[in-house]
Amino acid sequence: MSLLIEPLGPAIGARVSGVALAQPLSDEIRDTLQAALVKHQVLFFENQPITPAQQRDLAARFGKLHIHPIYPTVADVPEIIVLDTSTANAPDNDNWHTDVTFIETPPLVALLSAKLLPPSGGDTLWSSGVEAFKGLSKPFQTLLDGLTAEHDILHSFHENRYARTPEEREIFEAAKRNNPVVVHPVIRTHPVTGEKGIYVNEGFTTRIRELSAPESEAVLGLLKKHIAKPEYTVRWRWKTNDFAFWDNRLTQHYATNDYLPHRRIMHRATLIGDRPY
Repeated sequence: MSLLIEPLGPAIGARVSGVALAQPLSDEIRDTLQAALVKHQVLFFENQPITPAQQRDLAARFGKLHIHPIYPTVADVPEIIVLDTSTANAPDNDNWHTDVTFIETPPLVALLSAKLLPPSGGDTLWSSGVEAFKGLSKPFQTLLDGLTAEHDILHSFHENRYARTPEEREIFEAAKRNNPVVVHPVIRTHPVTGEKGIYVNEGFTTRIRELSAPESEAVLGLLKKHIAKPEYTVRWRWKTNDFAFWDNRLTQHYATNDYLPHRRIMHRATLIGDRPY
């Protein structure tokens, strides 16, 4: 089969066929996927059974892997996060967020594999920060461009959930110690395209530094609501062994929490990115 890339909407998303992700990628296919990722921001692949080691090796073809400071990982493949949610471990990704913006060089891309799915529900939505920024008025764009915001790991990873046992406490305290609050631009420039996009998110952004507390709260609330508009988004209804590959620099995503008491297991790899500007 030849590689086929089918856009799913004008703002964001494309379905890709004609490649087996569990097999080593040629340089040509890797470069084609990399270009498609920049253009469409999130790529979806169907029927892609892949082991954790294969997923790690696939991710490594696109950059250096990040190891998450808190989430559990596959025993022998620490680069692969295990997102195993059910009534015993309630979902915590049902908000609009960009992964790991609490570090100085947030992830470049992320790769997600569906391992176990509920009978229905558990979809994930992605939104384009670039298209959402374009949808703002020019005066508001000008106001936002140049502002900075704080991102805090503790905004999403709470002590009462992630430090319940002595072992969890040790991991949590190390994560808190090694990840102090960082500052990123409210409007980020994509390093490849030069496009600007919204770079604050519900998961980790706590305040805009140049504004008063009420102003910051109002602006962040507006942006969080704005980026969730359907015209900037794409929704994926997972099937087992589906695979998503997204540009984490100027997208946000939301994992719907509508499947309990059923269980959902996903495996994620993330790649270290560069400093936002």
